[in-house]
Amino acid sequence: MVDIEKLADQIRDSFERKNTIRDQALAQSRVLTRHAAHAIRAIHREDAKTAREHLAEADKLATSIRESLAGDPDLYFSGYAQDALKEYCEAHVTVAAILNQEWPSPQDLQVEYATYLNGLSEVVGELRRRIMDIIRDGHSPEVERLMNVMDDIYAQLVTMDFPDALTYGLRRRTDIARSIIERTQADITISYRQQELEKTILDLSAQLSEMQESHEDD
Repeated sequence: MVDIEKLADQIRDSFERKNTIRDQALAQSRVLTRHAAHAIRAIHREDAKTAREHLAEADKLATSIRESLAGDPDLYFSGYAQDALKEYCEAHVTVAAILNQEWPSPQDLQVEYATYLNGLSEVVGELRRRIMDIIRDGHSPEVERLMNVMDDIYAQLVTMDFPDALTYGLRRRTDIARSIIERTQADITISYRQQELEKTILDLSAQLSEMQESHEDD
């Protein structure tokens, strides 16, 4: 007959071990998410040095999470761990995209494909933010470059037509990315037309001033 008390002790020990590991990973996940957010904020402020410093700290935490949960895949694939790694991917790709550098791959970051793709989907929102910052000072080739990056991301995400159980809800984030791109395209068009109108008005004003000065000289 099974010794139920001994069995219960074994189960309890297992739960206590996993709970300790879970608490540690949860705390690390929170710090990882914070470093990812700080890296993104720094690159929007054009502070690449600080962005890289936060990414370096994020790299250490991501490695620690992977290693500490290596023997517990149920914890590794839990929401909090994958969410933090998603933010980690988003930060790395956002910084690389804004600096016009080569993006790290899922293998470089050592993350699951679905986690990487979900992080990629959220890069679209950060690039919109960057574009909106730029067009306040006028239209530029950088706006077009970033818009092309957004389009390229969406073009690949939309091909990932697989169940949410495999992609961790990627379809919903892809739909959100599409709406962000559409709004950004509209904002760019409006901004460009306003700038062209302002330029036309300034040119016309200058012509009128020249005509007036010429008339006065006569």
